[in-house]
Amino acid sequence: MFDKLFTPLNIGNVVIPNRLVVTAMVSNFCTADGMATERFLAYHEEKAKGGWGLIITEDYAVNKHAMGYQYIGGMWKDEHIESHRALTERVHKYDSKIFCQIYHAGRQSHSGVNGGVQPVAVSPIACPWTREMPRELTVEEIKEIVKDFGSAARRVKEAGFDGVEIHAGNGYLISGFMSFYENKRTDEYGGCFMNRMRLLKEVYEEVRANVGTDYPIMVRFSADEHVVGGRDLSESRMIVKLMEEWGIDAINCSNGVYGTYNPGQVAPMYMPHAWTIHNAAEVKKLVNIPVIGVNRITDPLMADNLLSIGMCDFVGMSRASLADPALPNKAKAGDWEGIRTCIGCLQGCVGALYFGDPFRCLVNPEMGNEYKYTYEALPEKKQVMVIGGGVAGMEAAIAAARRGHTVSLYEKSDRLGGQFLPAAYPPGKGEFTTFISWLKNEMLRLGVTVFLNTEATAALVKSKNPDKVILASGGVPLKPPIPGIDRKNVVTAERVLLGKDIVEGRIVIAGGGAVGLETAIHLAYSERGAITVVEMLDEIDKTGDGVIKVHLMKLAAERGIQFRTSTKVIEVCENGVVLEQSGHPELFYCDFVVLAVGYRANDSLRSELSFLGDKLAVVGDAEACANALTASHSGFAAGYYA
Repeated sequence: MFDKLFTPLNIGNVVIPNRLVVTAMVSNFCTADGMATERFLAYHEEKAKGGWGLIITEDYAVNKHAMGYQYIGGMWKDEHIESHRALTERVHKYDSKIFCQIYHAGRQSHSGVNGGVQPVAVSPIACPWTREMPRELTVEEIKEIVKDFGSAARRVKEAGFDGVEIHAGNGYLISGFMSFYENKRTDEYGGCFMNRMRLLKEVYEEVRANVGTDYPIMVRFSADEHVVGGRDLSESRMIVKLMEEWGIDAINCSNGVYGTYNPGQVAPMYMPHAWTIHNAAEVKKLVNIPVIGVNRITDPLMADNLLSIGMCDFVGMSRASLADPALPNKAKAGDWEGIRTCIGCLQGCVGALYFGDPFRCLVNPEMGNEYKYTYEALPEKKQVMVIGGGVAGMEAAIAAARRGHTVSLYEKSDRLGGQFLPAAYPPGKGEFTTFISWLKNEMLRLGVTVFLNTEATAALVKSKNPDKVILASGGVPLKPPIPGIDRKNVVTAERVLLGKDIVEGRIVIAGGGAVGLETAIHLAYSERGAITVVEMLDEIDKTGDGVIKVHLMKLAAERGIQFRTSTKVIEVCENGVVLEQSGHPELFYCDFVVLAVGYRANDSLRSELSFLGDKLAVVGDAEACANALTASHSGFAAGYYA
């Protein structure tokens, strides 16, 4: 099936066994002092075990104030060496190679995570995400940072890493010097092209002096920054020629800088697959050193195709590695149904980092928990009964079955998937179906017995007498207590998305959260009529992820969806709704009202099962309505510890 994906290729004098690369991602798994933890080690070891050719660790800070996140690795003191040597030893038990990325976050840091100091940068311009004004570096300080990179690289080599990656992309410190977007200096580090390249050149030379001539050095940089005034390919072509002349061994062709409106930083489900691979292809035309292509490449066949047509030499599939660290081994074996696909939701891998938490993955609750989900000592075999076939229920069934239990799952409808089924219907979210398909296939593989069209009752539970019951009955749409709510012209977003209720004409969506906004876009793309979203709060999707929201609002604008914020629906009439804003009611004519005002826990069975005592676990939305990320993780944990 593959032409090039599993052929080896060198970076410098190091042979990479295949072309699949885990490019650097912030995990927040280390200590605040930059030391590796067992969680960090196990997370990377799982990828090596899964067959990735090259693993690049993320953002090792070159000094204690260079950190952009609080719990990333460090290489600013010799005490770090032994801690991270444990990582390279774990990875080297397998065929994978591991490079260490070193960086200084520059303005994309914050005093709350970098040791309590004001961030420093090429120029005093605040990052749109961290929003703390940085201090402009002096020339003397720049020289010290150059030395920091060199000594950090020496420690990287001593810790047993196979190579080092200098991070000169994504708006971090070196990247800022390279681009007019951030660099407003008029000294030897600003102005003309060669001046702006000076810091990268000095860092490279210092790193090379510390690691020797035969140690692989690669550079990650943003080929296109995707911002007004930022660098595009025209200047990036010049940069890659310089890097090759200096002696750099490979180029990691990234994109973007921090910012909610920047599509290049992390691409969500609304961006095309491999959408920036043409940048890597342009770079590859100009250099003879290996080039890594990246950005929303999730399928191994797609990766092989990109290699075969000469777009790049290696394929970075970082978030695909979160969803399934064993993707390479499964692809090589032809186990297509067994591959857990990244769905581009960004809920855990990016969303958690907003709050300084360790990152997670919606479709892979074991990611980041490899250190505790070990399967080393199997428990006494039990009969486990799972009630509910949504994400939480299926994850619970899978975890329990992997632990050796006999598992049965009861779902009252004729389909598995729960609320994740309608979630796949709005434009851009079709890939959500891959998760449901994987869950079903995994349960089948593990021998879970599934009963569809079977409503679990207390009597059924008593008759089966299981050792453990996991209640994952999900949530049901909220129905606010307003006059006219039971009229025939009122339907729920869930039923509309699933095609069970058809609406057209003048449509009011009651609720402007993520579900309401996505339902409005779904109807607009189906050309069902004129759509107005009514939201009680002063902002549409106020608590939603900023990057996702930018894409949703763009889609809504393209289709002419109207919004009414700070507005309540206080009554549903035969020919419309009564809206209230600032205490003033008005009749708003419409043909249908679609309810998207949230969910409540479907926990009616919970009290009836109280006789089970600690034999009962309640998970997902049946415990408290949240999101699929929470449901996935809570369900899996309950199954694992059943």
